[in-house]
Amino acid sequence: MFQVIFLQADAAGGLMSMLPFLAMIVVLYFFMIRPQMNRQKKEKTFQQEMGKGTKVITSSGIHGKIVDVNDTDNTVTIETGAGKIKFERSAISMELSKKYLPKEKK
Repeated sequence: MFQVIFLQADAAGGLMSMLPFLAMIVVLYFFMIRPQMNRQKKEKTFQQEMGKGTKVITSSGIHGKIVDVNDTDNTVTIETGAGKIKFERSAISMELSKKYLPKEKK
């Protein structure tokens, strides 16, 4: 007589409905989070490897050559055309300074 319609999903159906959200999280990780972590790691190694005589560009666009590296307060002194300026190591831009870095041989 009466037909009953159950709108409850199966256990496998619940997993299938979660699949698009899990796929979005995986894509987000591989296309946004992981490349950013790699970029930060390269930036940190670049800042640690800076030494005297290295030509650099700061994030504010000042070009110069490193004259002094102070590891205790994590600063570098850069000689520019106008004189010497003291900067934090984090103010040195790896992306802008790439043109001064020696080319890697393959």
